[in-house]
Amino acid sequence: MANALLPPEERNLTPDQVEALDNRRELGHTLLVIACQFTAIATVLLLWVGQDLTYSPGWAHPMAYYFALAVCIVIGCGVTGLILRRGTPRID
Repeated sequence: MANALLPPEERNLTPDQVEALDNRRELGHTLLVIACQFTAIATVLLLWVGQDLTYSPGWAHPMAYYFALAVCIVIGCGVTGLILRRGTPRID
């Protein structure tokens, strides 16, 4: 009998499909870890963004550009990681 705690689409998977599902979820977890690490980096960069935007002349705002890149990485990896991690996790 199928496990009633699993979503209906995951109840009758073959071993190869379960392996692919586990690999997908592991990749999602890895992307979430990367997003969390870049969140810490973006937090530190945020300390310098205001000063950089205030005192740097013209378009020379490297800290603001690094901060924008870090935020894009956080959003991209975070959303992708959440999508890949959807479903019921495997219990060891």
